[in-house]
Amino acid sequence: MDDSQLIARLGVLRIEHRDLDSAIAALSREGPLDQLQLARLKKRKLLLRDEIAAIEDQLIPDIIA
Repeated sequence: MDDSQLIARLGVLRIEHRDLDSAIAALSREGPLDQLQLARLKKRKLLLRDEIAAIEDQLIPDIIA
């Protein structure tokens, strides 16, 4: 992937990550918690965070000081 594709993918992943934040918060506010669904959402959010970090690492060059 070139940089423009990585930047576009990064934007999509950040939006999805933010949406999962909202979904987790809404699920937590509701009455009885569905622990399995909550765990799945949190796991997906962590996977997204890892993918975001990997793309950011590709976009930002290593600088040897």
